[in-house]
Amino acid sequence: MIFIMGVSGCGKSTIGKLLSQDLNIPFFDGDDFHSKSNIKKMANSQPLVDKDRQGWLKTLNKLAKRQLTKSSCVIVCSALKQKYRDILSLDIESKTKWVHLSGSFDQIYNRINIRPNHFMPSELLKSQFDILEISKEALQIDISLTPENIIETIKNELVNKSEFGLFGLGVMGKSLCRNFANMGFKISMFNRHVDGIEENIAKDFKSKYLELSEASAFDNIPAFVKSLQEPRKIMLMVNAGKTIDYVIEDLLPHLSEGDILIDGGNSNYKRTKERVDYLKTKHIHFIGIGVSGGEEGALKGPSIMPSGNIEAYKKVQRFLETISAKDKNSLPCCTYVGPEGSGHFIKMVHNGIEYVEMQLLAEVFTILETLGQNPNDVANTFETWKETASSYLLDITTTICRKKEGEDWLVKKILDKAGNKGTGNWATITSAELGVPSTLIASALFSRYISFYKEERLLLNKNFKKVNTLELKIAKNEVLKTYQFARIINHYQGFKLIVEASDKFNWNLNLSEIARIWTNGCIIRSSLMENLVEIFKSTTNILTNSQIIDLLNQYKPAAKKVVSQCVLNDIVTPALAEAIQFLNGITTPYTSANIIQAQRDYFGAHTYQRIDDDSAENHHTNWI
Repeated sequence: MIFIMGVSGCGKSTIGKLLSQDLNIPFFDGDDFHSKSNIKKMANSQPLVDKDRQGWLKTLNKLAKRQLTKSSCVIVCSALKQKYRDILSLDIESKTKWVHLSGSFDQIYNRINIRPNHFMPSELLKSQFDILEISKEALQIDISLTPENIIETIKNELVNKSEFGLFGLGVMGKSLCRNFANMGFKISMFNRHVDGIEENIAKDFKSKYLELSEASAFDNIPAFVKSLQEPRKIMLMVNAGKTIDYVIEDLLPHLSEGDILIDGGNSNYKRTKERVDYLKTKHIHFIGIGVSGGEEGALKGPSIMPSGNIEAYKKVQRFLETISAKDKNSLPCCTYVGPEGSGHFIKMVHNGIEYVEMQLLAEVFTILETLGQNPNDVANTFETWKETASSYLLDITTTICRKKEGEDWLVKKILDKAGNKGTGNWATITSAELGVPSTLIASALFSRYISFYKEERLLLNKNFKKVNTLELKIAKNEVLKTYQFARIINHYQGFKLIVEASDKFNWNLNLSEIARIWTNGCIIRSSLMENLVEIFKSTTNILTNSQIIDLLNQYKPAAKKVVSQCVLNDIVTPALAEAIQFLNGITTPYTSANIIQAQRDYFGAHTYQRIDDDSAENHHTNWI
């Protein structure tokens, strides 16, 4: 949607018609849509006031929206004030491009006087210059240029240049490039050049896929930046940490005020806030977005969690929402999360929940295997669970269990040392910093850490006796109930961490919207998450919801039995066990913390409060 703006007499109509003919798209002259009263007023040398323009501007906005459902178009309109432009681009901001034809008062005054049959007399020109507010978003073009040069400039800056840039062509970066291209966006792609190591990465990638035929490929930063429409929108898909800072410094000399950098990696939310603040001093916008879905999600539609300046987000909203997954109502699994690094924060929590979901399935696999099931049997069991416990991770674990290599199942050949990339660690540290008991995330993380110690585990196994004859007195349906019980506790803890952060940092996060964008595209999508979308519309604590309360009360007896049997038979189930311990703890009205307070007061005079004293006064006792 191209709006050509400027005072009367600057040549908007002429340029608009020529541009529409060149691009083969419709042309509309805003003056043709004025009301009769407006035309009469201007013909009588009376300047229009804001009230006169309201209906006219809304009419043009409706026209633009209607045309965008069909194709692009060119509309010429004076649009002298920012609030006029806001009305014209209402709900289509990210799809709108502005061209301002600018010239001096004398230059345009002379043009008007020699132009016949125009309804606005030259005497009103000064009133237009008086209210003119130059748009920072518009492409500024001097009307001294020939019409041919003006058209060429518009095409070079707004049409021929790429709409969006992606910096870094790793696995996720490449998949996102193909996603953008498949959705019809003209993109520029960049990957660094390292002699003998990384050469022609972008060009070779472009030649490999037909959908990238219109994309531009670069290994030179100045050329890459220059290829993008302003304000430039560049998504960084490089490793989190110092690499992001190095890339920012490399890009800064080539950026312009108002350009937008988007960090699509798993960055720490604190560092995202620092980068937002730093780039604000450079007049550059920085948006941190969580992206979940892995390689397949990045290609076919991920869940996207953006945060930062809301006005900057609106300029990239169309791109991110278009490439994202869609929920059951066909809405994008992408929503503006909040300010600062809140997008990366909830991606961190997402990954913490993901750690637990994976650990729970691993523990359940071990239990079912102990019950005598081979991996294919486990897969069959998981298939029967999908009706009541459907999730992406359950689906892929079912597939994993069926995979054979030769005569044996592949899972039996995989070394039992689990890796991690840091987000589970950050989630655990953040929980401690905020004072939130995210015990399941910590349990899942530390289970991975224990797995690292393979050699020590083999050594210590010889030193400690374990039960040899395993007699698990449990049924498969009890294992399912235990799994469902623990998953509810996991989701309670994850969203509780989000609530506490939202309150502490004044982010005003919408839990229902966060749950909604996690219903598709992301790793933790599930039927439980879909239920939470509605539950979070009325509460921020799922343990107060009657449906959740009934389910936990229904599942808990089986969970207690399964975990007890695992303990008696030396089967390692830390996350399943912790789910029960946590619910017991969070629902206990009077805990053993009184002993801890007494101990603290004894050795450190830390004082304590009394249950028989409502004044909240601190007390100290000489215990000897």
